[in-house]
Amino acid sequence: MTSIFMLFLAAMTSNGSVWPAFLGAGAKHNSAQSVPLNWSPTENVAWQVELPGYGQSSPVIWDSHIFATSVEGPNKDTYHTVCIDSASGKEKWRKNIANSFPVKNSHYVSRAAPTPVVDANRVVSFFESGDCIAYSHDGDELWRRNLGKDDGPLTAEFGLGASPCQTESHVYVLLEHDGPSCLLAIDKATGATNWKAERTPRRSWSSPAVMEIDGTTQIVVSSAGRVDGYDAASGDLLWTFTDIGGNTGTTPIESGNGRFLIGASAGRNGEDAGSAADSNCLLQVSRENDEWTVKREWIAEKASPSWASPIIHEGLAYWINRAGVVYCFDAESGEQVYANRIKQSSWATPLAVGGRIYFFGQQGLVTVLAAGRDFEILAENETWTENTLPAQTPLAEETTEERRSAAAMFSKPTLYGVAVADGSLILRVGNCLIAIGEQSSDK
Repeated sequence: MTSIFMLFLAAMTSNGSVWPAFLGAGAKHNSAQSVPLNWSPTENVAWQVELPGYGQSSPVIWDSHIFATSVEGPNKDTYHTVCIDSASGKEKWRKNIANSFPVKNSHYVSRAAPTPVVDANRVVSFFESGDCIAYSHDGDELWRRNLGKDDGPLTAEFGLGASPCQTESHVYVLLEHDGPSCLLAIDKATGATNWKAERTPRRSWSSPAVMEIDGTTQIVVSSAGRVDGYDAASGDLLWTFTDIGGNTGTTPIESGNGRFLIGASAGRNGEDAGSAADSNCLLQVSRENDEWTVKREWIAEKASPSWASPIIHEGLAYWINRAGVVYCFDAESGEQVYANRIKQSSWATPLAVGGRIYFFGQQGLVTVLAAGRDFEILAENETWTENTLPAQTPLAEETTEERRSAAAMFSKPTLYGVAVADGSLILRVGNCLIAIGEQSSDK
C-alpha cells in the first residue's frame, strides 16, 4: 500500500472528524448536509474562542481535537500551539516555545502562516523561523527541530508561508527564501531528516502537495517560475516544468490521473502580470517507460487569484481573482463556463461540499454558490461584525510609507482559512476560531 493510502485509511478509521493538513489534504468526505448553508454573526455560531497572539495558519482536526498555531510578542517572541475541543470550543491545552530567530512583529511579514499537520499519533507545528515541533494529542512534546539553524539561516523579508504536507511516515517542509533553499523530508516519529533536496533562492509562499502520479508518490512544488515533482521516498527530482510564472502563493490542486491545477498571480505591483496570464492552467504529468513528460492542457484565461488556490469539483474548475470574480471552467476542455463577480475576494481557498461551493471572503462574507454550470448564489453569510471579534493587539508603527499603507490594509480582520468538523465550519481569523454550525451552544 502507498503511504498516501495508508494515511487516508487512518483518517477513515478515525472515530470523528479528520481535517489533517492545509486545504484538508487527506480529509474525510463531507456531505452537503453536514455543513451549514445559512448563518449570521449572532445565529448558528456554535462557539468562538480567542487565541493567543495572532496567526495566519488554518486549523487542523483529528477526532475531537482542533489544533491552531499563533505567534505573540513585539519581536514574534513566542510561538503557540493550541488544542481546542471541537464540540465545546473549550481549550484542552496550550504549549509554547521561544522563537529561535526573533524579528519585529509586523503586518508586513508572515505571522504563524504555515498550517500544521496532524495524524492519529501527533500534531507537527512548523513556524516561519524554522522552529518545528511535534506534540502528542495530549500535548506531550515528542521532538523538536530548529530548521533555521540546521538548514538556514532563513533570510526572508516578508517571512515564510509554505505549509507542510505529509504522508503516513513523513512531513515535507519547503524552506524557500532569499538564501539557499530546500525541500526536506522529516520522519514524523523521530524528527530526523530523511532527505534534503536543494533548491535555488526565491521569494515564494506556495505550499507543496502530495500526489500519486503513475504509481509514484510525489511531492509537487509550484513555486516562482517552476513546477517540480520529487519522489517522496528518495527526494529525486523526477520532472520540471518551467514555462510558467507568478506561481508564488497557491498550492497545486490534484485532479487525478496526473492532472492538477496551478494558480498564478500578477503580484502585488503587477510585476508578474505577463507570465501569470498563461500560468493559471491545468498540467498533465505522464510517464512512458522511464521518461516523465509535463504538458499544459489548457489555460484559465484572465483568472488570476491572490492567495486562494483554484479547486476542482464535479468536472468543473473554479478560480476567484483579487477583484472577487469567480471563473468556472470545464475541467476536461478548459472552456470557460462563466465569470461572475461576488462581493468579496478570498484569501482562503474555496470549499466544495456536495452541490455547493463556499467562497470565504477576506472581510468575512461567505458566499455559497451552487455547484454546476449555472452561476447561482445560494447564500451570503456575514461571519462577524466589528463588535463580535476580540480586539487585536496593536503592533508597532511601520517605518516607511509603503509599509504603513500595507499595515493599514492588513490590520483589518481577515478570514485566513477553514476546516470542516462534523456539522461545523471552523473559520480562522487572526486571533480567534469561529465554529459555524446548525445548532448554537450555550458557551
